[in-house]
Amino acid sequence: MEYKIEHDSLGEVRVPKDRYWGAQTQRSFENFPIGTEKMPKEIIRAFAILKKSAAFANATLGRLDEKRRDAIAKAADEILAGDLDGHFPLAVWQTGSGTQSNMNVNEVLANRGNEIAGEKLLHPNDHCNMSQSSNDTFPTAMHIAAVVAIEDKLLPSIDKLASTFERLMKENEGIVKTGRTHLQDAVPISFTQEISGWLAMLKASRAQIEATLPFLKELALGGTAVGTGLNAPEGFAEEVARVVSDITGLDFRTAPNKFHALSAKDEMVFAHGALKGLAANLMKIANDVRWLASGPRCGLGEITIPSNEPGSSIMPGKVNPTQCESATMVAVQVMANDAAVAIAASQGNFELNVYMPVTIYNFLQSVRLLADSLRSFDERCVVGIKANKEKMHENLHRSLMLVTALNPVIGYEKAAKTAHKAYEENISLKEACVALGFLTPEKFDEVFHPEEMV
Repeated sequence: MEYKIEHDSLGEVRVPKDRYWGAQTQRSFENFPIGTEKMPKEIIRAFAILKKSAAFANATLGRLDEKRRDAIAKAADEILAGDLDGHFPLAVWQTGSGTQSNMNVNEVLANRGNEIAGEKLLHPNDHCNMSQSSNDTFPTAMHIAAVVAIEDKLLPSIDKLASTFERLMKENEGIVKTGRTHLQDAVPISFTQEISGWLAMLKASRAQIEATLPFLKELALGGTAVGTGLNAPEGFAEEVARVVSDITGLDFRTAPNKFHALSAKDEMVFAHGALKGLAANLMKIANDVRWLASGPRCGLGEITIPSNEPGSSIMPGKVNPTQCESATMVAVQVMANDAAVAIAASQGNFELNVYMPVTIYNFLQSVRLLADSLRSFDERCVVGIKANKEKMHENLHRSLMLVTALNPVIGYEKAAKTAHKAYEENISLKEACVALGFLTPEKFDEVFHPEEMV
């Protein structure tokens, strides 16, 4: 491998000749050979957006000439297009401020921008980091990446699954089945009502996630090192937020208090809490589906789901609810990530939180996993749900809890005696009620209508 010599304030460093990064990136790459987790691409893209926005803001405020502005912008566009993905090698487990990832972006922008311009116009610190600090750029990149990921990936996945549930509700109107509480038989419910619960959970989670976005849309940029805005011109924070909004099509704004924006990560905790809520709902829905589909002969068997792959290496013909299993594992991971985000956010000291890379790594993983899982669960499982009407009817009419319909006629205690007798003697509710002398066969038929109990 051929090398080039780059330098920083600590001296010279050898860098692979075919890479655009510089000395600070190389030092971090060598100093933190930890794990396989790299800085997420969403963060790198968010950095490109904020660096391009900062270049335009600095130019508008008279601090950067148009030639340098355009060189930075063109290099940033290449990052956004994914053309320079191989030039961002740093581990998540680096400095807690994300300084070296900020410098990684600055160095790539400078070296690629100079190559585009055909002359040495750009310096990583003086131009690409103008009016900025790692301490305000990294939290800004976190918020941009979080909002874009939620808006572009997660919300559409929620909407797609919700649309499938709406279709299933219409297709299954009029089907009455046994309700269940405590994993025990309960009074009847329509299958449409059961599905409506799943749909409402998704809609509630979507609304809760959306409610967190205004907080994530507040940007720290302009606070520089400690929140005072040192070396940033007046109006820079507002202008950057305006340009970021123009580029993304989302309504970002400058954070009203930069000391809070740099030192606290409560917005991330709040937003991830809503993601955890979605994960909890996904866990519940996936569990309901696999319980209802259990069998095919010795389980509930009230619905069928698509058979996607063989389920056993030893039992021929076995098919498992693998999409449900995948979704519930994703839910577990998101819940675990929530603990990491919360602990990291609690560790801000004085003017800066230095747990930012681990915070955004877990946050973005949660968004990515939830978006992918919801889409896969929808496309490979939920769209193929079919009601087993015969099994639902059989289970409904075998349920002892239908005795609840008799409460207004014979009272709670007699109804309870009827249920116990039917269970203990393995006879029907009608037979038990008549044998106990509570109702005549004709009167029982007159008042007992399970399908009307929903």
